[in-house]
Amino acid sequence: MTHSGSGLGETIRLTVAQAIVRWLMAQYTLIDGVETRICGGGFGIFGHGNVPCLGEALYPVHQELPLYRGQNEQSMGFAAAAYAKYHLRRRFMFCTASAGPGTANLLTAAALAHANRLPMLLLCGDTFLTRLPDPVLQQLEHFGNPTLGVNDAFKAVSRFWDRITHPAQILQSLPAALATLLDPADCGPAFLGLPQDVQGWAYDYPVAFFAKRIHRIRRQSPDVLEIAEAAALLRAAQRPVIVAGGGVQYSGAVAELTAFAEAHGIPVVETIAGRANLLADHPLNIGPLGITGSDSANTIAGAADVVLAVGTRLQDFTTGSWTVFAPDARLIGLNAGRHDAAKHLSLPVVGDAKLGLLALGAELAGHSAPSDWVSRAQGERKAWDAYVAGNVAHGNRPNSYAQAIGVVNALCHPRDRVVTAAGGLPAEVTANWRTLGIGTVDVEFGFSCMGYEIAGGWGARIAQSEGEADRDTIVFVGDGSYLLMNSDIYSSVLTGKKLIVLVLDNGGFAVINKLQNNTGQASFNNLIADCPTVADPFAVDFEAHARAMGANAETVANPAALAEAFQRAKAATKTSVIVMQVDPYEGWTTQGHAWWEIGTAEVSASDTVRAKHAEVEVGRSGQRRGV
Repeated sequence: MTHSGSGLGETIRLTVAQAIVRWLMAQYTLIDGVETRICGGGFGIFGHGNVPCLGEALYPVHQELPLYRGQNEQSMGFAAAAYAKYHLRRRFMFCTASAGPGTANLLTAAALAHANRLPMLLLCGDTFLTRLPDPVLQQLEHFGNPTLGVNDAFKAVSRFWDRITHPAQILQSLPAALATLLDPADCGPAFLGLPQDVQGWAYDYPVAFFAKRIHRIRRQSPDVLEIAEAAALLRAAQRPVIVAGGGVQYSGAVAELTAFAEAHGIPVVETIAGRANLLADHPLNIGPLGITGSDSANTIAGAADVVLAVGTRLQDFTTGSWTVFAPDARLIGLNAGRHDAAKHLSLPVVGDAKLGLLALGAELAGHSAPSDWVSRAQGERKAWDAYVAGNVAHGNRPNSYAQAIGVVNALCHPRDRVVTAAGGLPAEVTANWRTLGIGTVDVEFGFSCMGYEIAGGWGARIAQSEGEADRDTIVFVGDGSYLLMNSDIYSSVLTGKKLIVLVLDNGGFAVINKLQNNTGQASFNNLIADCPTVADPFAVDFEAHARAMGANAETVANPAALAEAFQRAKAATKTSVIVMQVDPYEGWTTQGHAWWEIGTAEVSASDTVRAKHAEVEVGRSGQRRGV
């Protein structure tokens, strides 16, 4: 590397890969008043598409910008997503993969980050720009379009996408990518395709490009007229309710949400992403909303005349496929994203949740919702709490997810972090978990991605160890997701990032078997015992498997034994895996559900399928149609 010129004209000669790394090292933000590098490091699996140049650039700074060796590119992306979620999108990790299948493996993780509005930088190998050695190893040849390749598939799952075709291009592309990663409305994955030859090409970059820079995440003030109109609607409401989403936490608006609800006597219900906005015992916390929610929240949401949706994209599991709100209820969408604020003809308030709640509070000064409405909501929550207490109790029925959740909930520290995703556990955790600490629940249901659990737990633990190292990350995972992706048990042991992993084995994909039965079908190909191609079903020895990856592991027979094992895991210094069988048929949470639109067979030879189709269609009568 050489320097030339002086002053504003000073340059430094670097490869593209070296320049990317140097630039990332210089980008900072303020977190609680402390200057912190925005990029916390990366996850990487090296191959011929990234090790010669990007690997060379990363090695000299590996102490300052740690690179965690992944076992699977998809799980690396899941870990990066969980890391960003823990840090409330104020920090991110990059993922680097080789050209071809390594990069293709990141597609699912990018889709997860896109659906969940999470920052993730993807630095992926690409075919040679010169095309002189074509066709190269792992290259997809499109005969009519030689520019098209695997990396183009990421255009559908990225918020920012670029292919670096000249070294000077990163002078524009890197700042644009970071602006996307830090934007409250457009946040999502940024993808940079790095052709293998271009990665090593050198260029005289301006030294000023690598100067330390402090970035601040934008807080957009809402329009005063939108605030006034929303406040007038809330002032006239007799039965208002607040739907608190994950955006409340990303905005850092938990205190403002709480103060707003208390000042104006408005009940609060939580989305899946918004779990842990309020503690379980807060008097205005009426419970989780929607298909995997609570009777209390669904009842109150259904009776509300005005719904203030804060920081939520109003996914179907929140809205019960748009049946949980009364057809004539008015919606107010307070959201940093215009797209989300205006859904279903909501009265949009486009802006930051913190600033929006403060502005709304000022407009509503002195106003409170009718006290009998709040009392009604609190009565519903009291009834739901009684149901949950019985649901998580054990001793007189088969082992269940809810019982395991109750055991952990009773023994964990308030600042321990809980991670789960996909299958039946998101519903069971959302419904039964009693929040002990703000922002401590990560239920990945934006993309409902099997395999996120353990990988996401590893990423969350990496982030947790930066500020709350004495706390634990606790993973709930079913046997199906475990079998799909489990190698980051090994990653966690290798890197000293302790997890507590609860493997709840119900013999297959039990929640989908339940759905199959609930649509009138016979059990088929979900539970291992119901697979026609399986002659002799048997269970996996998850304990032995986890031990083989270096973890502590034990199998327990019941929730009482689980409690003892969990306390041993808390005391341990490395990852512990606890296995317990749960019943695939009994023990599901039976209350708290809303209608869900699913595709059912209109024509069938089965009487039960036809009957279930008719039953599902009856629920459609309460569905809002875009308004």
